[in-house]
Amino acid sequence: QLQLVESGGGLVQPGGSLRLSCAASGFSLDRYAIGWFRQAPGKEREGVSCISSSGSNTNYADSMKGRFTISRDNAKNTVYLQMNSLKPEDTAVYYCATSRYGCYAGRSIDSYYYGYWGQGTQVTVSS
Repeated sequence: QLQLVESGGGLVQPGGSLRLSCAASGFSLDRYAIGWFRQAPGKEREGVSCISSSGSNTNYADSMKGRFTISRDNAKNTVYLQMNSLKPEDTAVYYCATSRYGCYAGRSIDSYYYGYWGQGTQVTVSS
């Protein structure tokens, strides 16, 4: 069974950190670029970050630059999103997804190009 499973979400105070994981089972992630997206209540889903299949290219939405870091360990079939200096506006369900179209700096992280999605993990930033 093919699965993408996000984990690592939770409740954190403003200024805190979380590390999200996106683990694949039933297939190998190393053929795919991986994107992280988020969706807050009442808002559209937005691209957060992406990483190319090799890990050589990364991209971030402007509001995440300098705070979030994406990485991958293909040996563990897992992609990570380290989130620092979290703000209440980062509260959302975070999803990872696969793409055959790559990840390129400066381009929008568009969900149109992502085909297989996990179920999401809730991140709540609140005091």
